[in-house]
Amino acid sequence: MYKVWIDAGHGGKDPGAVANGIQEKDIALKVSLGIKERLEEGYKDVQVLLSRSTDVFLELKDRTSKANAAGADILVSVHCNAGGGKGGFESFRYTSASQNSIKLQDALHRSIMAKLGGIDRGQKAQNLHMVREPKMPAVLTENLFVDMIADADRLNQASVINAIIDGHVQGIATYLGLIMKKKEDKPVTEQDVNVPSKWAEKTWKEVSEKGFFDGSRPGVSVTREELGAVVSRLLKYVERTG
Repeated sequence: MYKVWIDAGHGGKDPGAVANGIQEKDIALKVSLGIKERLEEGYKDVQVLLSRSTDVFLELKDRTSKANAAGADILVSVHCNAGGGKGGFESFRYTSASQNSIKLQDALHRSIMAKLGGIDRGQKAQNLHMVREPKMPAVLTENLFVDMIADADRLNQASVINAIIDGHVQGIATYLGLIMKKKEDKPVTEQDVNVPSKWAEKTWKEVSEKGFFDGSRPGVSVTREELGAVVSRLLKYVERTG
């Protein structure tokens, strides 16, 4: 059983980068919860442990100490970026990283870029606590820029959050050599259509409160007619708010 430690950056009193109505801590948590859900549901012999599963503050040393004590096989710290020119995605390993950390970074970076697309800012090395202190291979990902309008618009799209989650999942699975569960291996539990997925809870609440959706049945598919109604509501909302 592989142990994967996912660290959602910032949290609680520390929002991380803030711009364009986005707080880094919220994106990091949403992505981290999604990674746990999809890795454990989709692959055999893997357990995902989280630094935080709610909006709480943790010191950096507490995050890495817990990961080390748990005997995690790898650590991935999830973040968003700010203040970097044209925006895009980049990843970090320690300046004196092990070969396994380099391999993990390569697998993650390639998979995330394949899913996410856009500007590739490259695989980098830096003396960051979250990649220096873990006893296991460790990588930190910077998933788009909250202070770049184009990137912020993307981070508000469920499809982009899905791409970031899927890129992390695929990269981790590739590095560890995880085996996908067959259909018969997966528990026969269908999503309750009346309850949003953990990673989508905040977004669903926001779009429901703004009147784009009526708040019911978040787990069902959308028809083209229903999508047309949502677009109509969105256009009216834009007209009202200027």
